[in-house]
Amino acid sequence: MAVEVKRRDSESIGGLLRRFTKKIMRSKVLVEARSRQYRARSKSNYKKKKEALRRMAWQKDMEKQRKLGKIE
Repeated sequence: MAVEVKRRDSESIGGLLRRFTKKIMRSKVLVEARSRQYRARSKSNYKKKKEALRRMAWQKDMEKQRKLGKIE
């Protein structure tokens, strides 16, 4: 979505900039751009598998320690 503002007769650069800024705010372009900037990417299948294996190893280790009486 393009926002276009043309300079009026005898309008200062500051006035033009203020009008442009207001138009951007009203058009929600800035809000959408910021939401895209910080959007979390989905994890790859490799990373999901690696995390699952790490969790399984941790659970196995915890169960072993419980059986040995090291933790409650």
